[in-house]
Amino acid sequence: MSTNTVASDKVVLFHYTLTNDAGDVIDTSDGHDPMPYLHGHGNIVPGLERQLTGLAVGAKLSADVPPGEGYGEKSDRPPQPVPRDQFPPDVDPQPGMQFVVQGPEGEHMPVWIENTDEQHVFITFDHPLAGETLHFAVEITAVRDATEEELAHGHPHGPTGNEGHHH
Repeated sequence: MSTNTVASDKVVLFHYTLTNDAGDVIDTSDGHDPMPYLHGHGNIVPGLERQLTGLAVGAKLSADVPPGEGYGEKSDRPPQPVPRDQFPPDVDPQPGMQFVVQGPEGEHMPVWIENTDEQHVFITFDHPLAGETLHFAVEITAVRDATEEELAHGHPHGPTGNEGHHH
């Protein structure tokens, strides 16, 4: 396999535009540096990662990712109310904001703010794109071997792997 082919333990840089079923742009790297990720380490949604496997630098792809391979299906759980005073005083909770909370066994779990009122912030464990089919337009711009440190950390440390990095 060529060294510039997308495979496990490779750092892949790609440009992308993500749209929903209506064709609205949800996110894009247009006008920015390409996005790096470490292939095979869960850095991007599984359905996109699977479709990028085996592609070479310069490849372009239109990938449709169903909810089960993206951010999951929407749960039936209603948003949970949390008293506003549980948030730091310098934080103005807004719909769409993400926080990480500690679960019952000390695990870290992402939550999103769905809405707010005077007394409460309503949080959900559903990603904002849960239940959505994701439509990606992708171009692979670079592929390189991951450094030992990147493999140990499970994510890339920039385009070349030599950038400074702190956890």
